Amino acid sequence: MLKIQKRCVWPGEDLLMIRYHDREWGVPVHRDRKMFEFLVLESAQAGLSWKTILHRRDGYRRAFANFDPDRVARYSQRDILRLMHDARIIRNRAKITATIKNAKAFLAVREEWGTFSAYLWHFVDGKTVLGRRRSERDIPAITPLAEGISKDMKQRGFSFLGPTVVYAHLQATGIVNDHMVSCFRYHQLTTTKK
Repeated sequence: MLKIQKRCVWPGEDLLMIRYHDREWGVPVHRDRKMFEFLVLESAQAGLSWKTILHRRDGYRRAFANFDPDRVARYSQRDILRLMHDARIIRNRAKITATIKNAKAFLAVREEWGTFSAYLWHFVDGKTVLGRRRSERDIPAITPLAEGISKDMKQRGFSFLGPTVVYAHLQATGIVNDHMVSCFRYHQLTTTKK
């Protein structure tokens, strides 16, 4: 008999969302380029649905140099104008400008901490925070952890990364495991050796 795996509700029936949930969301990230990718995507999401951004991910990858923060930090006004006409991404000048600004701040953090990943993981002593969520209603939009990180990041020059966006980033990069305890991924991620 085929066993049906129970997953979180939020991916719905969208195959790309399901694949993202099943393979990426909540997996601990320690590679800086992947961290930067999620910062770009999460800040682009502000005020929009994750589904909207996820379906434009390839466009963001092409628009932002395969999420290379060194290259994005050198983007000029000409690049901003080019991106304002790029239908593959959300054409919001403030978000595009913030992405370039965030790339510069990202590089400064990397210079100070060795890796951006080391900086972000230090807030949780290198250990994933287990949400132990029993229903979607149990997942907060903001936590004290996200507020503290957002405040620190703003002081370091990041923008479009308020506590809600930062919390989404923590969830995406596995710093927080907010899969439902009934979801097969919750158990896989809590028993995986890191």
